[in-house]
Amino acid sequence: MKDQGFVRFEAEQTLDMLGPEAKAAWASFADSWNDLPLDGFMADGGRYRRRRFAAFSASADGVERKPHQPHWQSRDYNPLNGGVQRWFEPVTDAIAEHPVTQSVIRAGVDLFGDRAWHVELHQFRIEARVGEVGQPTPEGAHRDGVDWVIVMLVERTNVDRGVTDIYAPDGTSLGSFTLTAPGDAVFLDDHRVLHGVTPIQPVDSEQPALRDVLVATFRAESGA
Repeated sequence: MKDQGFVRFEAEQTLDMLGPEAKAAWASFADSWNDLPLDGFMADGGRYRRRRFAAFSASADGVERKPHQPHWQSRDYNPLNGGVQRWFEPVTDAIAEHPVTQSVIRAGVDLFGDRAWHVELHQFRIEARVGEVGQPTPEGAHRDGVDWVIVMLVERTNVDRGVTDIYAPDGTSLGSFTLTAPGDAVFLDDHRVLHGVTPIQPVDSEQPALRDVLVATFRAESGA
């Protein structure tokens, strides 16, 4: 992380880091992606993204969910969908309190430093069908406007492509890889690198392609 501004974890490494309780409960965590509503804030008119959202305060003292709130990014960071308050459907209580969710947030606190963090959690499902490409990052290579970002693959079904690209601020490529196994993850220093994912399409044209991802962003609380 210090050398490159990002670190990639293979699924086995991630699950070991999250611990046995999270590993044992993975199936119920992943199943919740089948209950994500359509993202109604796509400025490109796309209907390829489903999501839920939640915010937390987190530190070494614990993790506490905040009242439901909008997700907001400036257009400097998200020229496609930024500049508006986006009220997404909330992450369910069961998933907010789930061992995997709690372990991911605690892992971020452990790696990013013991201070007070504002954490935003996003459940994303990207769908693609023949004639309808799914775009994990329709805004292109970007920063999120936070301090740190965790991206963890939850499931990947019938997907071709979906390559993660990491760039330096001057556009120099720092790495490309594909998250393929449930639990594959990348942790990013949002001040130092940009990230993006290439569009997905189905391997089997008769079935949809589904890419399920958990994204957690960490921003230092004001005054912390």
